[in-house]
Amino acid sequence: MSETGPDDLIRLANQQMPFGKFKGRCLVDVPEEYLLWFSKRGFPAGKLGELMGLMLEIRVNGLEHLVRPLKHQGNRFEDRGA
Repeated sequence: MSETGPDDLIRLANQQMPFGKFKGRCLVDVPEEYLLWFSKRGFPAGKLGELMGLMLEIRVNGLEHLVRPLKHQGNRFEDRGA
């Protein structure tokens, strides 16, 4: 995993799942069970997989309350398709 920065936390709050059962939901809103399912089978390649792994770590440690306030502050990422 690459180094995590403040922009990654904003992405977690705002990036939507591009596929699957929770398509369209922001990563911060994806259930922990779904992230655990991916952790057992392998996260997707690239930034999405890194963010999903990071979100799982945040959830397991009970820290999602730190990410939720960042929701809707990351519109600049949606415009770039990040």
